[in-house]
Amino acid sequence: MRIALLSYSTKPRGGVVHTLALAEALAAAGQDVTVWTLGRGGDAGFYRPLDPAVRQRIVPFPDGPQDETVGTRILRSIAVLRDAFDPSPYDIVHAQDCISANAVDRCVRTVHHIDHFTTPELADCHEKAIIRPYAHICVSSAVAAELAHGWGIKADVIANGVAYERFATTDATERADWRAQLGRYVLSVGGIEPRKGSLDLLDAYALLRTEMPDVRLVIAGGETLFDYRDYRARWDARAVELGIAPVVLGAVPDNDLPALVAAAGAFAFPSLKEGFGLAAMEALAAGVPLVVRDLPVLREVFAPVARFAGDAATFATELAAVLAEDDPALRAAGRQFAARHTWAEAAHRHLAFYRALMSDPRHASWPPSGRELGSQGRLA
Repeated sequence: MRIALLSYSTKPRGGVVHTLALAEALAAAGQDVTVWTLGRGGDAGFYRPLDPAVRQRIVPFPDGPQDETVGTRILRSIAVLRDAFDPSPYDIVHAQDCISANAVDRCVRTVHHIDHFTTPELADCHEKAIIRPYAHICVSSAVAAELAHGWGIKADVIANGVAYERFATTDATERADWRAQLGRYVLSVGGIEPRKGSLDLLDAYALLRTEMPDVRLVIAGGETLFDYRDYRARWDARAVELGIAPVVLGAVPDNDLPALVAAAGAFAFPSLKEGFGLAAMEALAAGVPLVVRDLPVLREVFAPVARFAGDAATFATELAAVLAEDDPALRAAGRQFAARHTWAEAAHRHLAFYRALMSDPRHASWPPSGRELGSQGRLA
């Protein structure tokens, strides 16, 4: 089967991590897979090496003018990818985000999570990327329920895998190096932005410090298409007001990330909106205790092995508890739970989904812009 997986970036965001891991697992299952994406900022490849069995098509996407708005950049991203992408060689075209879904006329779409945007161009991009694809996948039942409730679309649910061995078998010297550099720390991965609940985490850390003054807050990641400078300014001002100084690492080299995660005393995941929580699953694979936002989707995914918090005060309480307990049994349970989420299984289920689509005799003639779909998001 010839499969094109489309993404919008080469950077290590959750959807991109998902795309690359799925591509490699599909290729390992004997499929002909090509990943298409935009090469922003001169990128000629992804943030990490990709299995040679997976073809890569990086479409150059030069920086725009300094005053380019988010909306204009979104429209330019769609146009550049659309002009470059030729769907004709592929049996399945599978878009992983709203930009790539808008860049093609006919695709399968994974809806990782549902956002609510105020930028008109982005809101339009998000809406069209939900209603135009002829079939849908979600990575959790909670997001699938949002699609069904809001749009009458029935999506198949295929959970993420996790690179278990990569996070479970980190080098002891590398872990020790991170601890020597950072001390005892709570880690959060995903950068500083509204969806990640960064301000709540800051307040939680200030409360935690009153009980455990030796613990540091470390934040890694943060590559994004969007402009969160105003939010970051608020976050910086709040840190000064609280008298705290979290360690902000920014984007961490891919090879360094597993040891950074594994060396943490706890992993904080205060996101206000998620589709699955891949970074949190990586923390479990590394044997790190997990405290997550009390959201339906995170209850669905992590209920047996995580602690849940609804606000800054309960985040501080739960983080203090897991740090004080340092429970080997909790760490082992997290590892065992993560080990059950494999990309091989995700690829197997994707292939079954693709084959079901292709077995429908109308598949080849589904029109680029027609709405032969019924209210269930399938061919009527």
